[in-house]
Amino acid sequence: MTTIHEHFDAIVVGAGPSGNAAAYTMAKAGLNVLQIDRGEYAGSKNVQGAILYADALERLIPDFREEAPLERHVVEQRMWMLDETSHVGAHYRSDDFNEDRPNRYTIIRAQFDQWFARTVREAGALMLTETTVTNLVKDDKGKVIGVETDREGGPIYAEVVILGEGVNGLVGQRAGLRPELSTSHVALAVKEMHFLDQKVIEDRFNLSSEEEGVVIEAVGSVSSGMVGTGFLYTNRESVSIGIGCMLGDFVETAIPPYKLLDRFKSHPSVKPLLQGSEMKEYSAHLIPEGGFSAIPALVGDGWIVVGDAGQFVNSVHREGSNLAMTTGRLAGETVAALKAENKPFTQVNLRAYEAALKDSYVIKDLKKYRRMPDTLHANKHLFTDYPHALSSALQTWLRVDGVDKRTKEREMVRTMRAARGGFRGLMSDMWKVARAWR
Repeated sequence: MTTIHEHFDAIVVGAGPSGNAAAYTMAKAGLNVLQIDRGEYAGSKNVQGAILYADALERLIPDFREEAPLERHVVEQRMWMLDETSHVGAHYRSDDFNEDRPNRYTIIRAQFDQWFARTVREAGALMLTETTVTNLVKDDKGKVIGVETDREGGPIYAEVVILGEGVNGLVGQRAGLRPELSTSHVALAVKEMHFLDQKVIEDRFNLSSEEEGVVIEAVGSVSSGMVGTGFLYTNRESVSIGIGCMLGDFVETAIPPYKLLDRFKSHPSVKPLLQGSEMKEYSAHLIPEGGFSAIPALVGDGWIVVGDAGQFVNSVHREGSNLAMTTGRLAGETVAALKAENKPFTQVNLRAYEAALKDSYVIKDLKKYRRMPDTLHANKHLFTDYPHALSSALQTWLRVDGVDKRTKEREMVRTMRAARGGFRGLMSDMWKVARAWR
C-alpha cells in the first residue's frame, strides 16, 4: 500500500486531462500535491480514440510532441449531412496543417493519459490509483479540508481540493456542492476501435504518410431523430468510430446505443471505410453537453471544479480536451498564486479562478453558444427533415434525365420549402439557428 503524508497543499480528484493539468501546474510550482484516481492506472477507464488540441497542452508542456503518444495530426476535416442512403458533405484539407507544430492530433486516451500522468509524477505530484474518493471532509464552518476514500487509514487532508472527477460529479453531489446530473445536460457516446493495416488507412483516406489523419463528423439520419453526432477518426493502425446523442433522447426513444452505432457503421457512405477491419474495443461514456447554462458552482471554501465536472465541453465545435486542460491549468495557477501569497483558500479568493475563466476562450465560447442546446432540443426536425430535403434536391439537380434545368430548379425549391411547410418555416429555422449561433 502506498504511504502518503497526512496533509497536502492540494488534492486533485481524477487523472483525466483536467486533473492532470491541475496537478502538473501545482507540482511544477512546488506545491505538495496528491492526485487520486479510481482506475488501476491513469487512463485505464479509457480505451477509445479522441482528438487532442495541441495549443492547450503546449501551454503546459511546450515540448510534449517529443514524448507524448500521438497517433496522427489532422490534415483534413470532413463534415457530412446524412439521410439513409446518401450524404452531402463539405471538406477542408490543407497542406498547411503539415506544419512543424500541428494543431490537432488523434490519440488513444488510455495511452495518452498514462503518459500525462507519468509526466505529472515526474513534476513531483504523488499519484494514488485504485482509490475511490467517497466524500469530502469539511470543518465545522463548512470549509472543505480533505477527502475520505475507500482505503483504510482515515481522511486525507489538504488546504484545497480540486474536483476533476468527470461528468458524473458524484463526489460533489454527495457533498452538496452541485445538483444531480440532468439527462438533458449530458450525452451518451458509444465508440468502437476498428483495426486496419496502416497502409490501408492511408490509401482509403487519401493520406500521404503515417503522420497525416482525417476527421469525419456527421449529422442527420445517423441520430434517428435525436440530437446527436456521428464521428470517425483515423489513428495509425485503427479507426475510431462512434456516435453520441443526448441521454434524455435515448431514454425517450428507447433505442439501444449499440444499435444506433450499428446503423451508422452500415451507412453506404461509412461502410466502405471500415471494410476488412477488425473491431477489438467498445466503450461508452457520458459527455457534458448542457453548455453555459448548465455550469454548476465552480468554487467554494476549499474547493474548485474543473473539466467535465464543470460542463466544460463545446458541443458545437466538438471540443473537450482543450477546455479540460485549460480549466485544470487555470485552477492550478490560481491555487499556486494564493499559496505563494499565503492567502487562505476561501471562496472569495478562489473566485480568481472564475475571473481567469471569464477572460479565457472557455467561457467566451460557451457563452456564445448558450442558446444552442435548447434550440436543438426544440427543433429536432433539423436532424431529419433537412438531410432528406437537401439530398432530394441535389439528386434532382445532378440527374441528367431529359428534364430542363429551369424545371429542375423549381422542383428543388419546392422540395426545400415542403420540408418545413413553406417559405415561412424555412426562414423561421434559419433565424433560430442564426440566433443560437451568435
